[in-house]
Amino acid sequence: MLTIDLICFSHLRWNFVYQRPQHLLSRFAINQRVFFIEEPIYDAEADFYSVNKEEDKNLWVVTPHIQNELSPEQRAQRQKLLLDRLLVDMEVSKYICWYYTPMALEFSNHLEPMLTVYDCMDELSAFKFAPPELKEREAELFGKADIVFTGGYSLYLVKKDKHPNVHYFPSSIDKEHFLQARKKDFTDPIDQKRIPHPRLGYYGVLDERFDIDMVETMADLKPKWQFIYIGPVVKIDPKTLPIRKNIHYLGSKNYQELPEYLAGWDIALMPFAMNESTRFISPTKTPEYLAGGKPVISTPIVDVVEAYGNNGLVYIGETAEEFVSAATHCLKHPEQREEWLKEVDAELNDNSWDKTWKQMTQRMEETLKRKNIVESDKTEAYV
Repeated sequence: MLTIDLICFSHLRWNFVYQRPQHLLSRFAINQRVFFIEEPIYDAEADFYSVNKEEDKNLWVVTPHIQNELSPEQRAQRQKLLLDRLLVDMEVSKYICWYYTPMALEFSNHLEPMLTVYDCMDELSAFKFAPPELKEREAELFGKADIVFTGGYSLYLVKKDKHPNVHYFPSSIDKEHFLQARKKDFTDPIDQKRIPHPRLGYYGVLDERFDIDMVETMADLKPKWQFIYIGPVVKIDPKTLPIRKNIHYLGSKNYQELPEYLAGWDIALMPFAMNESTRFISPTKTPEYLAGGKPVISTPIVDVVEAYGNNGLVYIGETAEEFVSAATHCLKHPEQREEWLKEVDAELNDNSWDKTWKQMTQRMEETLKRKNIVESDKTEAYV
């Protein structure tokens, strides 16, 4: 079992949306110290980093604060100095570098970790406002990494030839957490309680991957249906979101609250736009919705179709009309739910973040062992 420190470089805030990084790194923090390095905030008169320790975890969230109005080169140099200071202050000597963003190489390339991991959870270069040099930095990271994980099968297919040690680990699930949504005695959250049925819901980030036109058309086609959207609005103008009496934006909710909202829905939606930003995504919410016992309707995201659409566990629709047709079928045939749930439970039976974490750890230990053997051979060759 790995016990050396782990330094994670992320483009995401720890307290933004609870997803793959939080699930995995919380588990690594059971046996080792984890330092989660967020992107800097340019708000400081003098450079410093803030550190917040997660309660009951060996996990520290580190946020660099850097002076504004500096050149990119100066910013990277300041962040490098803060990183070096952190390692000294926290007495970090032997460690693993774990990357979610290749852009972190600009200030961390000088480090000498025992193992370098690239957990490629998304094709970041396809996202809105992606830095133009991202692809170049990723190529550099592929050259530096000892092992690469991908967050979806379609992503694995485009990355597997770029590195000799790539492994596919798709979105997993905290099953017991979302099984709570099946309880019949749930208490509807106060901001959802007033909304009548039928309710069709979505939780997640509302960004360029969110099909605004589809959301608007569904609401217009079914004015008596209620559409609930939970999550932060990012990288798009909130004013572009459609406003209708039957569309309800409930804002961000924490991870612990999600089953309470999910429990009160009749159908779960994944109205993703079909564009470059969704080409390689593997939504974590798919198995979560299913574990919650809700029928799921999704646009034809490749990983969703392959894992859940082809076996009939998730309805696939390309248009608002097809979403409405699938939802109508679900609402009219509740008697089909019991048999469908048996198939869902069979599919999810072997799916858990604990298993994913253990398998990742095993691959890392194997890689570290091989790396040590190679380094030892190199040393002997020079003796």
